[in-house]
Amino acid sequence: MTLIPFLILAVLLLLAVASFSLIYRRHLAGTNAVERQLAVQILDKQSITLSDVQPGQASEAYWVFVQPLKGGPKREFQVGPHYFHALTPGDQGTLTYRGQQFLHFALKR
Repeated sequence: MTLIPFLILAVLLLLAVASFSLIYRRHLAGTNAVERQLAVQILDKQSITLSDVQPGQASEAYWVFVQPLKGGPKREFQVGPHYFHALTPGDQGTLTYRGQQFLHFALKR
């Protein structure tokens, strides 16, 4: 009789761990995440010099910070150098992303 509460607790703990793993992989890691588009404004951009770089690798990482035009949380995405240099704070357009992975930015003219 005293074993039943522990079994119920173990099953609930297993469900919680499985749910967390699924949510983490889909939303944070981008595994099997749905490709989405969002109208955004570029708030800022930042380049970070990497300290431990192997020969032939990029020495900087580039990030853009965006705000959805219709409201919502601010987000940051790591981008390639071509997007970093082409975008300026204040630009508006359509951001395509999957999870936290930046895919494309179409500038609104």
